[in-house]
Amino acid sequence: MSPAEAASPEPILLAVEGITKHFSGVTALSDVSLDIRPGEILGLLGENGAGKSTLLKILSGVMPPSGGHIVFDGADYHPSSPQDAKRLGIVTIYQELSLIPTLTVAENIFIGRAPIGPLGLVSWRRMEQDSRAIIARVGLSIDPRTPVSALSVAEQQLVEIARALSLKSRLIIMDEPTSALTETEVQRLLSIMDRLRKDKVAIMFVTHRLEEASAICDRMTVLRDGRLAGHLNREGGPIALPKIIEKMVGRAASELYARPVLRAVAGDVVLSVRGLRTVRDPEAPHAIVLDGVDIDLKAGEILGVAGLVGSGRTELARAIFGADRIAAGIITLDGKQIAPASPADAIALGIGLVPEDRKHQAIFAALGILPNFSVASLGHFSNGFGFMIERRERDALAGFRKMLSIRMASAEQAIEGLSGGNQQKVILARWLARDPKVLIVDEPTRGVDVGAKTEVHQILVQLAARGIAVMMISSELPEVLAVSDRIVTMRRGRITGQMPGVEANEERLMELMALDRKETQ
Repeated sequence: MSPAEAASPEPILLAVEGITKHFSGVTALSDVSLDIRPGEILGLLGENGAGKSTLLKILSGVMPPSGGHIVFDGADYHPSSPQDAKRLGIVTIYQELSLIPTLTVAENIFIGRAPIGPLGLVSWRRMEQDSRAIIARVGLSIDPRTPVSALSVAEQQLVEIARALSLKSRLIIMDEPTSALTETEVQRLLSIMDRLRKDKVAIMFVTHRLEEASAICDRMTVLRDGRLAGHLNREGGPIALPKIIEKMVGRAASELYARPVLRAVAGDVVLSVRGLRTVRDPEAPHAIVLDGVDIDLKAGEILGVAGLVGSGRTELARAIFGADRIAAGIITLDGKQIAPASPADAIALGIGLVPEDRKHQAIFAALGILPNFSVASLGHFSNGFGFMIERRERDALAGFRKMLSIRMASAEQAIEGLSGGNQQKVILARWLARDPKVLIVDEPTRGVDVGAKTEVHQILVQLAARGIAVMMISSELPEVLAVSDRIVTMRRGRITGQMPGVEANEERLMELMALDRKETQ
């Protein structure tokens, strides 16, 4: 039984009643209602495009609703700005942290609200003393004079929470707070959330990580297509994942990772790697170094690469793609030795990469969908004089839009306005336009809602059916097992195992990923 259930019911702190939001004729939210009490953790779940972000913006004062009614702490709630929302007691901590790296922890906590001494000057001593007390509440034992740039992402997350507490917030909204954290850091954050719950702070927890939501939430509100899909209550234990998924996507969880029946028959070896080694970058001393990696990738095959964080999976992709310098080893493509010295070399050879960090390494956020799609094929979409042939470019995008079911308003729409799943489809279309021999996809469904995962999986299977050799790197073992024809495991920059996908299971893969042993079939 959760703390919220064990205690006597608290009066409702926030009540959202029939909220609706329209944008230029499009309904982003329709008749959504929820409530949250002091000392309760409410999960707000839903696929990308379900309306979660719109609701958060309304609650945090970024925009007003088109209809409906909100009551906070017994009074009508109409924040005119995020600052007004904070003043009233609601603070939102976004996935992209808002701390200023060059300022200290204390300065970030009290930015715009520095304590003033009797002479009208900033009281640095009082600021540091107050900061120490606040950061202690979130389990941080750092010097408040430490620059934020010296902190890990997990520590910065806790500073954000400390700042919210300094504002005497009664409701903290956390938007994907664990997306960049390690498993140890995630458990620490969940422990802090539990402590805040006991202090009667209300938390709205927005996440794609359903296991974490199941473990920590007292109740859940699920949105689907801008509407309320339902509420789920904790009943003597964590809320079951199949119930959450079915509520989110409208179908059983067993369908999400179902192995596609029709699979391509793998052809000849297209890409071969032997004895691949990389050098340690002095600017990234903690990066993983590849140590004698051997792999083969066949035409029409999906090769799954599984490994824990720090195993060298991404480093392998970057080395093949020419993004990292190779110290030793041989790479052959269609039987010919290659040595891509840059991504441009790899692209020219017929190798594509969908990187794990979509926001910083794959998309041009401020640009429209059309330039994001065509950027890797400018030569194909231009004439002999270097001028773009826009009709050819648009026709190609329209074809892939239909093929991949990309949901977008127009080719001019900014790509940052698309859901994670549709952004990923645009990046996949970018490489399909080049008809690559090899396509490496690193964490293809990261930041993608559970329903869109199935669509991305089907696209990868379709690419393999076209004869493309696909290397898929994923942290999600169910995904690796569902999509891969063959699987290799990595640990500390080395290959530790290899087996057909149909013979693999999570226990076997985890053993090869976590232990110093080797197994090959």
